Amino acid sequence: MLILVAASVMSWAMIIQRNKVLKQASEDTVKFEDKFWSGVDLSKLYNEVSARASATGLEALFKAGFKEFARLHKTSRNAGSVMEGTQRAMRVALSREVERLETSLAFLATVGSISPYIGLFGTVWGIMNSFIALGAVQQATLAMVAPGIAEALIATAIGLFAAIPAVIAYNKFSHKVEQLENAYANFVEEFANILHRQAVASGETN
Repeated sequence: MLILVAASVMSWAMIIQRNKVLKQASEDTVKFEDKFWSGVDLSKLYNEVSARASATGLEALFKAGFKEFARLHKTSRNAGSVMEGTQRAMRVALSREVERLETSLAFLATVGSISPYIGLFGTVWGIMNSFIALGAVQQATLAMVAPGIAEALIATAIGLFAAIPAVIAYNKFSHKVEQLENAYANFVEEFANILHRQAVASGETN
């Protein structure tokens, strides 16, 4: 039961923390998309993002893509090679961002899957002890087995109390991460198209 209580406390702490992180990620995604599609100069936006201590979400993808594009564009006028390197840099940044969003989800999945079994084990153990106690006496009464059975059922209840919120949170957060990942992937494709047009135009000019 102590293991289940500890797992429940840890899972609730992670649920609160993950909810805050994913909510902030969604808000940051909307803000950056509004700014990006407002027609702001990309070089100015890159300088603004780079000035911050750390960039996450779409800002991290934009920063990685624009930085690699600018670096490759200085040394090559081949739009294909420039965009290949740029997209590779953004894919790496995308993978890192998804990994950051998925932090703690594996723990919630583990708590949700094993807690009922730990509780069931406690139930079986408690009932087994009650029957062993019954075998040691000649006359059995309900008062003798009731405490052991009650403790056994409490173990099951604690197991479910730990598992249910973890499963609900895991499903909710997994869906949210999937939505954010799709938004990130769409942005990568759209941003790559913009950079590709610039690379082609620059190549034709030169």
